[in-house]
Amino acid sequence: MINRRIQVYGKVQGVFFRKSTYEKALDLRIKGWVKNEADGSVSVEIEGELHGILAMSSWLKSGPPLSKVTNIKIEEQEEQGYEDFKIL
Repeated sequence: MINRRIQVYGKVQGVFFRKSTYEKALDLRIKGWVKNEADGSVSVEIEGELHGILAMSSWLKSGPPLSKVTNIKIEEQEEQGYEDFKIL
């Protein structure tokens, strides 16, 4: 299992970003969580197989149709053993 923490910047709150991320994670069998941050960004922690992590990371670079992603930061993390994907 691979774990990544991703910070997404831009117009990413109030545009169904968390719900769309949740749905994409379910499609890709990704575990972890997504949440809004006070600075207007969205944090995502994803865990899964390499192909799913790469697909999710790529999707997060553009996000859902109403969002406008300007930057993302990706950090490697230790495996957490998540059992599902949640909106926090």
